Amino acid sequence: MSPQPRKILLGVTGGIAAYKSPDLVRRLMEHGAEVQVVMSRGAQQFVTALTFQAVSGRSVRTDLWDEAAEAAMGHIELARWADEIVVAPATAEFIARLAHGFADDLLATVCLATTARITLAPAMNRQMWANAATQANVQILKDRGVRMLGPASGEQACGEVGVGRMLEPTQIADEIFTTRGAAGPLHGLKVVVTAGPTREAIDPVRFISNRSSGKMGYAVAQAAREAGAEVVLISGPVQIPTPRGVERVEVESAEEMLEAVRRNLVGGDIFISAAAVSDYRAHQVAGEKIKKTSDTMNLSLARAPDVLATISRCESPPFLVGFAAETEHVERNALAKLTGKNLDMIAANKVGAGLGFDKDENALTVYWPNGGKRELAFTSKLALARQLVEVIAERYQASNKTRTFTAKSKSPAHAS
Repeated sequence: MSPQPRKILLGVTGGIAAYKSPDLVRRLMEHGAEVQVVMSRGAQQFVTALTFQAVSGRSVRTDLWDEAAEAAMGHIELARWADEIVVAPATAEFIARLAHGFADDLLATVCLATTARITLAPAMNRQMWANAATQANVQILKDRGVRMLGPASGEQACGEVGVGRMLEPTQIADEIFTTRGAAGPLHGLKVVVTAGPTREAIDPVRFISNRSSGKMGYAVAQAAREAGAEVVLISGPVQIPTPRGVERVEVESAEEMLEAVRRNLVGGDIFISAAAVSDYRAHQVAGEKIKKTSDTMNLSLARAPDVLATISRCESPPFLVGFAAETEHVERNALAKLTGKNLDMIAANKVGAGLGFDKDENALTVYWPNGGKRELAFTSKLALARQLVEVIAERYQASNKTRTFTAKSKSPAHAS
């Protein structure tokens, strides 16, 4: 069990969200942390070093070329001192420099020289966050184990609204200290959860989809996070807030969901496939809106990728949990999926006639190989998800299946 970070080096870079960082110092100290602030040159244009010194009680470091500090190799001393490095705000420019190994200022140099965990709280204009270069740099850092907290969606200093706001200081501090070091049943594990529907385009304005609201998958992601796991939530198009501490990846089609799962499942221990992935997609997507020319229209469909089946055929799959939403013969169909897709567990429920989809309550029956079965009674989806996660943790430990997903499957993308 990892100790909670007591010595936190807080890096502050040059974005308008730097005005929130003094409050973050206070919030971290409320959790009992020692906080050493390192400011970039840009950060000093927004907030003074004196402000951080007053709230932290420690002299602020700003310069790689400080003769007094560097006489004793101060940047290495800082790198060794920190239990965790938190950069908030982390601008697009800093993320790019860190991704590509630049060491041209004190903060970047300390990040390269440390063995401590690095956590970034991005903050930037929504278009900068969405830019392909930024997203590529973020993915590079994630692949190296750097943790991203946020960004959140909302009104920005530029007047635009979208994803790019830095999380609030209380959220960042709570995330750093909540479940970190806790004895949750999934502590130390990486869990990937899929949720919501997928959409398969017919033409630029029409698509094939289903009634999934995503509520159950989001509840499972929250429950897994509460149980101590590092959670990546891969979501189809839904209007649900991201659970605190969960990394959300948005996709639309089944193909996009499969690729996102493959990418984010690297190093993962458990895959919970709660999404209602489309079984079929248009054989050919029209380039222009299809005009209404007759009373009927024939639509040719082809199989969409089966995400769970594809992952199950990988050489080293993680612990696999499926969902079966059925309108009839629930147990028979669930057991067929359990064996047909070589799953470790499957959670089944009846849908239709006011049950399951887009409701706040549900009930599940959980099955696993060799006749295992557990009934989870009708309750709120979050309470149900917490019960389900307990069963998953129990079965994961019993299975001794500790290998992790290491590579993309070369199996065909379609499954029967």
